[in-house]
Amino acid sequence: MSKSKNKEIKNISVITLGCSKNLVDSERFSGLLNANGFKFTDANNADAMIINTCGFIKSAKEENIQLILEAAEQRRKGKLKKLIVAGCLSQRYGNELSEQIPNVDHFLGTNSDLKILKILAGENKHSLIGERMLFTPKHYAYLKISEGCNQKCSFCAIPMIRGKYESTSEDKLFNEASSLAENGTKELILIAQDSTYYNKDKSNKREIANLLKRLAAIEKLEWIRMMYAYPRQFPIEILDVISENTKLCNYIDIPLQHSSDKVLRSMKRGISLRKIEELLDTIRKKIPNVTLRSTFIVGYPNETEKDFQHLLNFIKKQQLDRVGVFTYSQEEGTSAYPLGDPIPEEVKNQRREEIMLIQQKISLEKNRKKVGDTLKVVVDGIERKTYFGRTEQDAPDVDNLVHFNSNENLKPGDFVNVNITKAEEYDLYGTHI
Repeated sequence: MSKSKNKEIKNISVITLGCSKNLVDSERFSGLLNANGFKFTDANNADAMIINTCGFIKSAKEENIQLILEAAEQRRKGKLKKLIVAGCLSQRYGNELSEQIPNVDHFLGTNSDLKILKILAGENKHSLIGERMLFTPKHYAYLKISEGCNQKCSFCAIPMIRGKYESTSEDKLFNEASSLAENGTKELILIAQDSTYYNKDKSNKREIANLLKRLAAIEKLEWIRMMYAYPRQFPIEILDVISENTKLCNYIDIPLQHSSDKVLRSMKRGISLRKIEELLDTIRKKIPNVTLRSTFIVGYPNETEKDFQHLLNFIKKQQLDRVGVFTYSQEEGTSAYPLGDPIPEEVKNQRREEIMLIQQKISLEKNRKKVGDTLKVVVDGIERKTYFGRTEQDAPDVDNLVHFNSNENLKPGDFVNVNITKAEEYDLYGTHI
Protein backbone atom coordinates (compact mmCIF):
# COMPACT_ATOMS: atom_id res chain seq x y z
CA MET A 1 0.00 0.00 0.00
CA SER A 2 1.31 3.40 -0.92
CA LYS A 3 1.95 5.79 1.90
CA SER A 4 -0.23 8.33 0.14
CA LYS A 5 -4.00 8.14 -0.11
CA ASN A 6 -5.29 5.73 -2.75
CA LYS A 7 -6.57 8.25 -5.31
CA GLU A 8 -8.74 5.65 -7.04
CA ILE A 9 -10.97 5.37 -3.96
CA LYS A 10 -13.19 8.35 -3.32
CA ASN A 11 -16.66 6.95 -2.73
CA ILE A 12 -17.33 4.36 -0.03
CA SER A 13 -20.36 2.22 0.76
CA VAL A 14 -20.78 1.07 4.36
CA ILE A 15 -23.13 -1.82 5.08
CA THR A 16 -23.89 -2.49 8.74
CA LEU A 17 -25.42 -5.78 9.84
CA GLY A 18 -26.63 -6.76 13.29
CA CYS A 19 -27.35 -4.68 16.36
CA SER A 20 -27.25 -1.01 17.28
CA LYS A 21 -23.83 -1.53 18.88
CA ASN A 22 -22.50 -2.48 15.44
CA LEU A 23 -24.16 0.63 14.04
CA VAL A 24 -22.20 2.83 16.44
CA ASP A 25 -18.98 1.11 15.37
CA SER A 26 -19.79 1.94 11.73
CA GLU A 27 -20.59 5.53 12.65
CA ARG A 28 -17.21 5.87 14.31
CA PHE A 29 -15.01 4.58 11.51
CA SER A 30 -17.16 6.43 8.96
CA GLY A 31 -16.55 9.63 10.91
CA LEU A 32 -12.81 9.03 10.58
CA LEU A 33 -13.11 8.39 6.86
CA ASN A 34 -15.30 11.45 6.38
CA ALA A 35 -12.72 13.61 8.15
CA ASN A 36 -10.16 12.32 5.66
CA GLY A 37 -12.15 13.41 2.65
CA PHE A 38 -13.94 10.23 1.64
CA LYS A 39 -17.52 10.43 0.41
CA PHE A 40 -20.30 7.95 1.10
CA THR A 41 -22.66 6.44 -1.41
CA ASP A 42 -24.75 3.33 -2.15
CA ALA A 43 -23.29 0.00 -3.14
CA ASN A 44 -23.87 0.56 -6.88
CA ASN A 45 -21.75 3.71 -7.03
CA ALA A 46 -18.97 2.85 -4.58
CA ASP A 47 -15.26 2.51 -5.26
CA ALA A 48 -14.85 0.59 -1.99
CA MET A 49 -17.19 -1.27 0.32
CA ILE A 50 -16.94 -1.95 4.05
CA ILE A 51 -19.22 -4.64 5.46
CA ASN A 52 -19.51 -4.48 9.25
CA THR A 53 -20.68 -7.95 10.18
CA CYS A 54 -22.67 -9.67 12.92
CA GLY A 55 -21.68 -13.11 14.20
CA PHE A 56 -24.23 -13.59 16.96
CA ILE A 57 -26.54 -16.37 15.75
CA LYS A 58 -26.74 -18.82 12.84
CA SER A 59 -29.34 -16.91 10.80
CA ALA A 60 -27.33 -13.69 11.07
CA LYS A 61 -24.14 -15.46 10.03
CA GLU A 62 -25.83 -16.97 6.98
CA GLU A 63 -27.18 -13.57 5.91
CA ASN A 64 -23.75 -11.99 6.41
CA ILE A 65 -21.93 -14.65 4.38
CA GLN A 66 -24.38 -14.34 1.51
CA LEU A 67 -23.82 -10.59 1.39
CA ILE A 68 -20.02 -11.02 1.52
CA LEU A 69 -20.21 -13.52 -1.36
CA GLU A 70 -22.23 -11.07 -3.46
CA ALA A 71 -19.79 -8.25 -2.71
CA ALA A 72 -16.80 -10.50 -3.46
CA GLU A 73 -18.28 -11.21 -6.87
CA GLN A 74 -18.52 -7.47 -7.51
CA ARG A 75 -14.89 -7.16 -6.46
CA ARG A 76 -13.93 -9.98 -8.83
CA LYS A 77 -15.64 -8.19 -11.71
CA GLY A 78 -13.74 -5.00 -10.90
CA LYS A 79 -16.83 -3.03 -9.90
CA LEU A 80 -15.21 -2.50 -6.50
CA LYS A 81 -11.60 -1.43 -6.07
CA LYS A 82 -11.47 -2.48 -2.41
CA LEU A 83 -13.59 -4.77 -0.25
CA ILE A 84 -13.16 -4.79 3.54
CA VAL A 85 -15.05 -7.10 5.89
CA ALA A 86 -14.95 -6.14 9.58
CA GLY A 87 -16.92 -6.71 12.78
CA CYS A 88 -18.02 -9.70 14.82
CA LEU A 89 -18.25 -12.40 12.16
CA SER A 90 -14.86 -11.44 10.79
CA GLN A 91 -13.38 -11.30 14.29
CA ARG A 92 -14.60 -14.83 15.00
CA TYR A 93 -14.10 -16.55 11.64
CA GLY A 94 -11.69 -14.30 9.76
CA ASN A 95 -9.12 -17.00 8.98
CA GLU A 96 -11.72 -19.46 7.70
CA LEU A 97 -13.51 -16.80 5.67
CA SER A 98 -10.30 -15.60 4.03
CA GLU A 99 -9.62 -19.15 2.83
CA GLN A 100 -13.14 -19.77 1.58
CA ILE A 101 -14.06 -16.39 0.06
CA PRO A 102 -11.52 -14.95 -2.36
CA ASN A 103 -11.63 -11.36 -3.65
CA VAL A 104 -12.05 -9.86 -0.17
CA ASP A 105 -9.05 -7.59 0.36
CA HIS A 106 -9.11 -7.52 4.16
CA PHE A 107 -10.89 -9.43 6.92
CA LEU A 108 -10.67 -7.30 10.07
CA GLY A 109 -12.15 -7.78 13.53
CA THR A 110 -13.95 -5.46 15.89
CA ASN A 111 -12.51 -2.06 16.90
CA SER A 112 -10.71 -1.75 13.57
CA ASP A 113 -11.27 1.97 12.98
CA LEU A 114 -7.62 2.92 12.52
CA LYS A 115 -6.85 -0.20 10.46
CA ILE A 116 -9.66 0.70 8.05
CA LEU A 117 -8.39 4.25 7.84
CA LYS A 118 -4.82 3.12 7.13
CA ILE A 119 -5.96 0.71 4.41
CA LEU A 120 -7.94 3.40 2.59
CA ALA A 121 -5.91 6.53 3.36
CA GLY A 122 -2.40 5.15 3.76
CA GLU A 123 0.00 6.91 6.10
CA ASN A 124 -1.03 10.37 4.93
CA LYS A 125 -4.08 10.55 7.17
CA HIS A 126 -5.72 12.39 10.03
CA SER A 127 -6.12 9.72 12.69
CA LEU A 128 -7.56 11.78 15.53
CA ILE A 129 -10.97 10.51 16.52
CA GLY A 130 -13.55 13.08 15.49
CA GLU A 131 -17.31 13.28 15.33
CA ARG A 132 -19.32 10.19 14.56
CA MET A 133 -21.09 10.15 11.23
CA LEU A 134 -24.64 9.38 12.35
CA PHE A 135 -26.54 6.80 10.33
CA THR A 136 -29.66 7.33 12.43
CA PRO A 137 -31.99 10.28 11.86
CA LYS A 138 -30.45 13.40 13.36
CA HIS A 139 -32.85 13.59 16.32
CA TYR A 140 -31.84 10.32 17.98
CA ALA A 141 -28.52 8.59 18.52
CA TYR A 142 -27.10 5.59 20.33
CA LEU A 143 -24.51 6.02 23.07
CA LYS A 144 -22.42 2.87 23.52
CA ILE A 145 -21.27 2.98 27.14
CA SER A 146 -19.00 -0.07 27.13
CA GLU A 147 -17.39 -2.85 25.12
CA GLY A 148 -17.47 -6.59 25.79
CA CYS A 149 -19.24 -8.60 28.46
CA ASN A 150 -18.32 -10.40 31.71
CA GLN A 151 -21.47 -12.52 31.95
CA LYS A 152 -21.18 -16.27 31.40
CA CYS A 153 -24.42 -17.05 29.56
CA SER A 154 -24.08 -20.54 28.12
CA PHE A 155 -25.64 -19.70 24.74
CA CYS A 156 -23.75 -16.48 23.99
CA ALA A 157 -20.54 -16.07 21.99
CA ILE A 158 -20.25 -12.30 22.53
CA PRO A 159 -17.56 -12.51 25.29
CA MET A 160 -15.42 -14.61 22.92
CA ILE A 161 -15.87 -12.05 20.15
CA ARG A 162 -15.86 -8.75 22.03
CA GLY A 163 -13.77 -9.67 25.05
CA LYS A 164 -14.20 -8.70 28.69
CA TYR A 165 -16.37 -5.81 29.82
CA GLU A 166 -14.67 -2.44 29.46
CA SER A 167 -16.56 0.68 30.51
CA THR A 168 -16.07 3.93 28.66
CA SER A 169 -15.17 6.74 31.07
CA GLU A 170 -18.05 8.85 32.34
CA ASP A 171 -16.32 12.05 31.21
CA LYS A 172 -15.89 10.74 27.67
CA LEU A 173 -19.53 9.65 27.51
CA PHE A 174 -20.71 12.99 28.85
CA ASN A 175 -18.64 14.84 26.26
CA GLU A 176 -19.89 12.62 23.44
CA ALA A 177 -23.51 13.01 24.57
CA SER A 178 -23.08 16.79 24.88
CA SER A 179 -21.66 16.96 21.36
CA LEU A 180 -24.54 14.90 20.00
CA ALA A 181 -27.03 17.18 21.74
CA GLU A 182 -25.37 20.29 20.32
CA ASN A 183 -25.68 18.76 16.85
CA GLY A 184 -29.40 18.12 17.17
CA THR A 185 -29.80 14.83 19.05
CA LYS A 186 -32.88 14.96 21.28
CA GLU A 187 -33.20 11.30 22.22
CA LEU A 188 -30.17 9.44 23.55
CA ILE A 189 -30.32 5.65 23.70
CA LEU A 190 -27.81 3.96 26.01
CA ILE A 191 -26.57 0.61 24.74
CA ALA A 192 -24.08 -2.05 25.88
CA GLN A 193 -23.90 -5.79 26.14
CA ASP A 194 -24.89 -5.23 29.78
CA SER A 195 -25.73 -1.62 30.60
CA THR A 196 -26.38 -2.19 34.32
CA TYR A 197 -22.82 -3.50 34.82
CA TYR A 198 -21.44 -0.08 33.91
CA ASN A 199 -18.14 0.81 35.66
CA LYS A 200 -18.08 -2.31 37.85
CA ASP A 201 -14.99 -3.36 35.91
CA LYS A 202 -13.20 -0.20 37.12
CA SER A 203 -14.59 0.66 40.54
CA ASN A 204 -16.17 -2.68 41.53
CA LYS A 205 -19.46 -0.78 41.83
CA ARG A 206 -22.30 -0.54 39.35
CA GLU A 207 -22.44 3.15 38.59
CA ILE A 208 -25.06 3.39 35.86
CA ALA A 209 -27.22 5.55 38.17
CA ASN A 210 -24.50 8.22 38.35
CA LEU A 211 -24.10 8.18 34.59
CA LEU A 212 -27.85 8.55 34.05
CA LYS A 213 -28.03 11.53 36.40
CA ARG A 214 -25.10 13.25 34.72
CA LEU A 215 -26.47 12.72 31.21
CA ALA A 216 -29.87 14.01 32.31
CA ALA A 217 -28.22 17.35 33.11
CA ILE A 218 -27.52 17.95 29.41
CA GLU A 219 -30.02 20.67 28.64
CA LYS A 220 -30.78 19.98 24.98
CA LEU A 221 -31.61 16.31 25.48
CA GLU A 222 -35.31 15.55 25.74
CA TRP A 223 -35.36 11.78 26.30
CA ILE A 224 -32.75 9.33 27.60
CA ARG A 225 -33.54 5.65 27.14
CA MET A 226 -31.63 2.69 28.56
CA MET A 227 -31.43 -0.66 26.76
CA TYR A 228 -29.92 -4.06 27.68
CA ALA A 229 -30.38 -3.99 31.46
CA TYR A 230 -29.13 -7.39 32.62
CA PRO A 231 -31.43 -8.75 35.37
CA ARG A 232 -28.78 -10.40 37.55
CA GLN A 233 -27.68 -8.06 40.36
CA PHE A 234 -29.86 -5.33 38.89
CA PRO A 235 -28.94 -1.98 40.56
CA ILE A 236 -32.25 -1.06 42.20
CA GLU A 237 -31.09 2.51 42.83
CA ILE A 238 -31.54 3.39 39.17
CA LEU A 239 -35.30 3.01 39.56
CA ASP A 240 -35.55 6.05 41.82
CA VAL A 241 -33.29 7.99 39.45
CA ILE A 242 -35.52 7.14 36.49
CA SER A 243 -38.72 7.83 38.41
CA GLU A 244 -37.55 11.23 39.64
CA ASN A 245 -36.12 12.60 36.38
CA THR A 246 -38.50 13.51 33.57
CA LYS A 247 -35.80 13.19 30.90
CA LEU A 248 -35.21 9.53 31.72
CA CYS A 249 -37.77 7.45 29.86
CA ASN A 250 -39.93 5.24 32.05
CA TYR A 251 -38.76 2.36 29.91
CA ILE A 252 -36.58 -0.60 30.84
CA ASP A 253 -35.32 -3.20 28.38
CA ILE A 254 -34.45 -6.24 30.47
CA PRO A 255 -33.59 -9.48 28.59
CA LEU A 256 -34.95 -12.32 30.74
CA GLN A 257 -34.48 -15.19 28.22
CA HIS A 258 -36.63 -17.74 30.11
CA SER A 259 -38.73 -18.44 33.20
CA SER A 260 -38.03 -22.12 33.94
CA ASP A 261 -35.48 -22.46 36.75
CA LYS A 262 -34.03 -25.54 35.09
CA VAL A 263 -33.45 -23.71 31.81
CA LEU A 264 -32.20 -20.56 33.56
CA ARG A 265 -29.62 -22.62 35.46
CA SER A 266 -28.42 -24.31 32.29
CA MET A 267 -28.28 -20.93 30.56
CA LYS A 268 -26.07 -19.71 33.46
CA ARG A 269 -28.20 -16.61 33.87
CA GLY A 270 -27.43 -16.32 37.58
CA ILE A 271 -31.03 -15.59 38.52
CA SER A 272 -34.08 -17.65 39.48
CA LEU A 273 -37.75 -17.27 38.58
CA ARG A 274 -38.50 -16.00 42.09
CA LYS A 275 -35.82 -13.31 41.80
CA ILE A 276 -37.09 -12.33 38.34
CA GLU A 277 -40.64 -11.95 39.64
CA GLU A 278 -39.45 -9.96 42.65
CA LEU A 279 -37.43 -7.69 40.38
CA LEU A 280 -40.36 -7.05 38.03
CA ASP A 281 -42.61 -6.32 41.02
CA THR A 282 -40.05 -3.86 42.40
CA ILE A 283 -39.65 -2.09 39.06
CA ARG A 284 -43.41 -1.69 38.71
CA LYS A 285 -43.78 -0.50 42.29
CA LYS A 286 -41.08 2.16 41.98
CA ILE A 287 -42.08 3.24 38.44
CA PRO A 288 -45.85 2.64 38.26
CA ASN A 289 -46.16 3.68 34.59
CA VAL A 290 -43.04 1.83 33.43
CA THR A 291 -42.82 0.15 30.02
CA LEU A 292 -41.08 -3.21 30.28
CA ARG A 293 -39.43 -4.78 27.27
CA SER A 294 -37.82 -8.23 27.23
CA THR A 295 -36.45 -10.92 24.96
CA PHE A 296 -36.70 -14.69 25.29
CA ILE A 297 -35.04 -17.75 23.75
CA VAL A 298 -37.07 -20.81 22.75
CA GLY A 299 -35.68 -24.18 21.73
CA TYR A 300 -32.74 -24.18 24.15
CA PRO A 301 -31.37 -27.77 24.21
CA ASN A 302 -32.93 -28.81 27.54
CA GLU A 303 -36.20 -26.92 27.09
CA THR A 304 -38.96 -29.51 27.38
CA GLU A 305 -42.58 -28.95 26.41
CA LYS A 306 -43.25 -28.44 30.12
CA ASP A 307 -40.57 -25.74 30.30
CA PHE A 308 -42.05 -24.04 27.27
CA GLN A 309 -45.55 -24.08 28.76
CA HIS A 310 -44.03 -22.54 31.89
CA LEU A 311 -42.65 -19.73 29.75
CA LEU A 312 -46.02 -19.22 28.05
CA ASN A 313 -47.75 -18.96 31.42
CA PHE A 314 -45.08 -16.54 32.66
CA ILE A 315 -45.65 -14.25 29.68
CA LYS A 316 -49.43 -14.39 30.17
CA LYS A 317 -49.03 -13.57 33.86
CA GLN A 318 -46.46 -10.78 33.55
CA GLN A 319 -48.18 -8.92 30.71
CA LEU A 320 -44.95 -7.31 29.52
CA ASP A 321 -45.37 -4.33 27.22
CA ARG A 322 -42.87 -5.38 24.56
CA VAL A 323 -41.51 -8.86 23.80
CA GLY A 324 -39.03 -10.24 21.29
CA VAL A 325 -38.35 -13.97 20.78
CA PHE A 326 -35.30 -15.70 19.32
CA THR A 327 -34.93 -19.36 18.44
CA TYR A 328 -31.88 -21.04 19.95
CA SER A 329 -28.72 -21.03 17.84
CA GLN A 330 -25.96 -23.50 18.69
CA GLU A 331 -22.70 -21.57 18.78
CA GLU A 332 -19.21 -23.09 18.76
CA GLY A 333 -17.15 -22.39 21.85
CA THR A 334 -20.08 -21.66 24.15
CA SER A 335 -20.66 -23.80 27.22
CA ALA A 336 -24.05 -24.91 25.82
CA TYR A 337 -22.49 -26.19 22.60
CA PRO A 338 -21.87 -29.75 23.93
CA LEU A 339 -25.60 -30.03 24.70
CA GLY A 340 -26.20 -30.25 20.98
CA ASP A 341 -29.19 -28.85 19.17
CA PRO A 342 -31.83 -31.55 19.64
CA ILE A 343 -35.00 -29.50 19.16
CA PRO A 344 -36.04 -29.36 15.48
CA GLU A 345 -36.23 -25.96 13.82
CA GLU A 346 -39.92 -26.39 13.07
CA VAL A 347 -40.60 -26.90 16.80
CA LYS A 348 -38.50 -23.85 17.68
CA ASN A 349 -40.37 -21.74 15.15
CA GLN A 350 -43.73 -23.04 16.35
CA ARG A 351 -42.85 -22.12 19.94
CA ARG A 352 -41.75 -18.68 18.85
CA GLU A 353 -45.02 -18.14 16.99
CA GLU A 354 -47.07 -19.25 19.99
CA ILE A 355 -45.40 -16.68 22.22
CA MET A 356 -45.77 -13.92 19.65
CA LEU A 357 -49.49 -14.68 19.20
CA ILE A 358 -49.99 -14.37 22.95
CA GLN A 359 -47.96 -11.18 23.06
CA GLN A 360 -49.90 -9.81 20.10
CA LYS A 361 -53.10 -10.10 22.11
CA ILE A 362 -51.46 -8.51 25.16
CA SER A 363 -50.16 -5.65 23.05
CA LEU A 364 -53.56 -5.07 21.42
CA GLU A 365 -55.29 -4.96 24.79
CA LYS A 366 -52.73 -2.50 26.17
CA ASN A 367 -52.96 -0.31 23.05
CA ARG A 368 -56.77 -0.22 23.13
CA LYS A 369 -56.60 1.24 26.62
CA LYS A 370 -54.75 4.23 25.15
CA VAL A 371 -57.60 5.22 22.82
CA GLY A 372 -58.78 8.63 23.98
CA ASP A 373 -55.47 9.45 25.65
CA THR A 374 -53.21 12.28 24.56
CA LEU A 375 -49.60 11.12 24.26
CA LYS A 376 -46.31 12.92 23.76
CA VAL A 377 -44.80 11.74 20.48
CA VAL A 378 -41.48 12.40 18.78
CA VAL A 379 -41.84 12.78 15.02
CA ASP A 380 -39.70 10.27 13.11
CA GLY A 381 -40.92 11.02 9.59
CA ILE A 382 -43.80 11.26 7.12
CA GLU A 383 -45.17 8.68 4.68
CA ARG A 384 -48.09 9.18 2.30
CA LYS A 385 -48.98 12.49 3.95
CA THR A 386 -49.23 10.80 7.37
CA TYR A 387 -46.68 11.45 10.09
CA PHE A 388 -45.25 8.64 12.19
CA GLY A 389 -43.36 8.70 15.45
CA ARG A 390 -42.91 7.10 18.83
CA THR A 391 -43.91 7.62 22.44
CA GLU A 392 -41.67 7.39 25.47
CA GLN A 393 -42.71 3.72 25.55
CA ASP A 394 -41.13 2.93 22.21
CA ALA A 395 -37.49 2.51 21.16
CA PRO A 396 -36.56 2.95 17.47
CA ASP A 397 -36.86 -0.04 15.13
CA VAL A 398 -38.03 -2.57 17.74
CA ASP A 399 -41.24 -1.11 19.24
CA ASN A 400 -44.58 0.41 18.27
CA LEU A 401 -45.28 3.40 16.04
CA VAL A 402 -47.84 6.18 16.28
CA HIS A 403 -49.36 7.32 12.96
CA PHE A 404 -51.09 10.69 12.97
CA ASN A 405 -52.37 13.58 10.90
CA SER A 406 -51.42 17.20 11.42
CA ASN A 407 -52.27 20.54 9.83
CA GLU A 408 -48.81 21.81 10.72
CA ASN A 409 -45.56 21.37 8.83
CA LEU A 410 -43.68 19.10 11.22
CA LYS A 411 -40.13 17.83 10.94
CA PRO A 412 -38.28 14.84 12.41
CA GLY A 413 -37.33 15.52 16.01
CA ASP A 414 -40.36 17.66 16.81
CA PHE A 415 -42.26 16.64 19.94
CA VAL A 416 -46.04 16.89 19.63
CA ASN A 417 -49.17 15.86 21.51
CA VAL A 418 -51.29 13.27 19.71
CA ASN A 419 -54.82 12.27 20.63
CA ILE A 420 -55.15 8.51 20.08
CA THR A 421 -58.27 7.49 18.12
CA LYS A 422 -57.49 3.93 17.01
CA ALA A 423 -55.35 1.02 18.16
CA GLU A 424 -53.92 -2.07 16.48
CA GLU A 425 -51.58 -4.76 17.83
CA TYR A 426 -48.39 -2.80 17.30
CA ASP A 427 -49.55 0.60 16.06
CA LEU A 428 -51.53 3.55 17.34
CA TYR A 429 -53.36 6.15 15.25
CA GLY A 430 -54.41 9.65 16.10
CA THR A 431 -54.47 13.37 15.46
CA HIS A 432 -51.98 16.08 16.39
CA ILE A 433 -53.60 18.55 18.78
